[in-house]
Amino acid sequence: MSTSLSPKLQPWLDQVNVLLEQQRQAGASFSPISAREALAYVTMNLVTQRPELPWVGDAMIDTDDYSVPVRIYDPAPETPKPVCVYLHGGGHVAGGVTVYDSICRKLAKASGHLVVSVEYRLAPECPYPLAVDDTLAVLKHLWPALEAKQRKVVKSLTVAGDSAGGALAATASARLQDDDSIPLHRQILIYPSLDYTLSCPSVQELGQGYFLEEARIRWYFDSYFRLGGDRREASALFMPMTKAMPDTLVITAGFCPLRDEGLAYVKRLEEVGVMYRHHHFPDMLHAFLNMEDLVAKECDEAYQAMAAFLSQ
Repeated sequence: MSTSLSPKLQPWLDQVNVLLEQQRQAGASFSPISAREALAYVTMNLVTQRPELPWVGDAMIDTDDYSVPVRIYDPAPETPKPVCVYLHGGGHVAGGVTVYDSICRKLAKASGHLVVSVEYRLAPECPYPLAVDDTLAVLKHLWPALEAKQRKVVKSLTVAGDSAGGALAATASARLQDDDSIPLHRQILIYPSLDYTLSCPSVQELGQGYFLEEARIRWYFDSYFRLGGDRREASALFMPMTKAMPDTLVITAGFCPLRDEGLAYVKRLEEVGVMYRHHHFPDMLHAFLNMEDLVAKECDEAYQAMAAFLSQ
């Protein structure tokens, strides 16, 4: 593990910590609106390069009882290509298709995959397990929606996500590992949230002063599980895992409080015999893809790692 945070991030983080301390002193409390505004503001200001793609369009995935909005990014409309369903981060409370628009464009461009970004329901209005339901419904009902939009695809499916989206992706992979009706071939987990019990050491070790703070994580999870639910059972880190799990890429960051659960998940994949790759960024923060203008080289490396994994 690295001993110091990247100097490209430290000045910005110092400013963030001053602001957070001012908010604490003023007695500010967490709210869904402030959480959504904060993630949108950081991403809008620090991910300013937005690649053009030949085809981008919105659709509704009609499911059994709730239609899920998605945005589709097609980097090569004339060519059949595999599909990657992307689930955004934000602690199950924040984030959305609009906030992650540039990130999904970059993934589509780098990988050549058709990317489907999911507007899954957010807590606290829509608590656990509705985001999981939306994820599974999109994976199950995706193909007719793509056909209706006349997209040329091959039936090869990856599920990807960062942070809370990584939790949803890994949960879907665990749930579908024995389901032959949904052809889930790969998963990409980017600094994923895999342990709702917060039992790994890095949560305490990096839980204050490194952007994603333990108090905020606990508030996110309390919002998500506000109607109850077994948090250990809901955690992808503790779900049954067999060799039928999809090939997996895990991306972790050295100064991320979720780092150790990512490492523990990699260890489980290895023990079970699942094909995996692990790409570690020792001097990065959680959510560094949302800070691209500060760490462009590292973000490019992450997209290239995803593209290489998807093309193998």
